[in-house]
Amino acid sequence: MRVRYAAAMEALYVACIAVSGASLVVITLIIPYGVFMRYVLNRPASWPEPAAVLLMIVFSFIGGAAVYRANVHMAVQALLDAVAPGARRVLLRMVDVAMTLTALFMLVYGVQLVRTTWHQVISEFPLLSVGVTYLPLPVAGALTLLFILERVWVGAPPSTSVMFSDQAVAAE
Repeated sequence: MRVRYAAAMEALYVACIAVSGASLVVITLIIPYGVFMRYVLNRPASWPEPAAVLLMIVFSFIGGAAVYRANVHMAVQALLDAVAPGARRVLLRMVDVAMTLTALFMLVYGVQLVRTTWHQVISEFPLLSVGVTYLPLPVAGALTLLFILERVWVGAPPSTSVMFSDQAVAAE
């Protein structure tokens, strides 16, 4: 059961990376388009900037969940290196608890935010609900909870399964 869960989390992790990467690629395409339209053709388009902001929300939150799973987030490694192994385990469990509380906050209040703003529209995208734009928040909270469960129940994913492990970077 644990092996299947870890495999499912690996697939979910790769999907998070793909969604985040695609968001970043689209951002890098539409921002120059907006600049070109504004400064070269002198006919500014109203949609590139708000679209880039929406995609940055997707990139940040979904990518943040993937970063947590890959254990490549910002951390105070010096503190962990300075304490005894027993204290290090306690600190790492405290991080798991803090991340669980953060992910639950994102999930619960994110759902409330989505529900509250569901019937509002964005002026630049009248067919798009404001609630849809906030969906990455509870989705990222749920993904992070799944990744925390994996870390606590199965253990941290091995570095060979992480897409951007030190070994993969060293091989390039």
